[in-house]
Amino acid sequence: MTEPISVEELQLAARNHGMPLEALRWDVTPLGLHYLLTHYDIPEVDPGSWRLEVDGRVERPLSLTLEEVRARSAVELAVTMECAGNGRAQLDPHVVSQPWIVEAVGTARWRGTPVGDLLAEAGVEKDAVEVVFTGLDRGVEGDEEQLYARSVALEELLGGEAILAYEVNGVPLPPQHGFPLRLVVPGWYGMTSVKWLARLTAVDEPFDGYQMRHSYRLREEDDDEGMPLTRMRPRSLLVPPGIPEFLSRRRIVAAGRCELRGRAWSGIADISGVEVSTDDGESWSDAEVERDGLGRWAWRAWRLEWDARPGEFVLCSRARDAAGNVQPLEPSWNVGGYANNAVQRVAVTVTG
Repeated sequence: MTEPISVEELQLAARNHGMPLEALRWDVTPLGLHYLLTHYDIPEVDPGSWRLEVDGRVERPLSLTLEEVRARSAVELAVTMECAGNGRAQLDPHVVSQPWIVEAVGTARWRGTPVGDLLAEAGVEKDAVEVVFTGLDRGVEGDEEQLYARSVALEELLGGEAILAYEVNGVPLPPQHGFPLRLVVPGWYGMTSVKWLARLTAVDEPFDGYQMRHSYRLREEDDDEGMPLTRMRPRSLLVPPGIPEFLSRRRIVAAGRCELRGRAWSGIADISGVEVSTDDGESWSDAEVERDGLGRWAWRAWRLEWDARPGEFVLCSRARDAAGNVQPLEPSWNVGGYANNAVQRVAVTVTG
């Protein structure tokens, strides 16, 4: 039997929030509905004295004001971002941490300057292998006092589309989303996109900070070294049909024609198809998937017409990507409760 959620986990759930699944209706998630995870405290930042430092294995260290960052060449990307712990609360045995069900996701338009351009200006040394991104949020985790910091391989930054974002959905970053500057790495789980960014440090050996060494690794046992998490696995979610029963959130749908809709994404490769089941995975039908969406890094809309007849049903959808990855029907357990992309199940009562 799954363990009850602790008071400590409820504290985390009260501080953080997921995207209400009905918000899947929007191509771009309204800012207040986008999922949010804050590891420590939201830091107080004075934009007038803030600087972005670029140092380490570089020929020309940089110290930039916010105005200087904003004056650089800019791009805007629509990016679907998902927490690596999305789906954790559905695992058994219970994993103690932020209790996400499936709602830790959102899609936003991020505007900022390419990381690769900044690194080129600083002149990264030939022996550099990673860049460490350090935020201003400080806390204690695993008995270690730390600033939140994660690293990304240099080749990913020089050849990818990572940006240093200062706007989201057309407005300056709000405090909870990383004001004044944050990293956004398209296709990767959200823990990589460091908020309240203060420093980029090029290093000549893999970064061994807590968030890389211990957190966000797929481990079967506590003492396993594990594999680091990077790109989002394919996932599909349904826009909840009909209306909800208050406590259980079970859906109530009138009999007749019902258009099932949803969103699908993968950070590994583009979505190649979505299948939908109305009988808890016993049989599947291909949904129509939108091809001209917001771009490679944003979710795809899908739809399927269902002739709903009175009775009890369990709806499922599963995504597959162009690399051949398909959502599993059942989750796989791991120590941190990460990367659980098992299919979503939605209980529905169709009334006559």
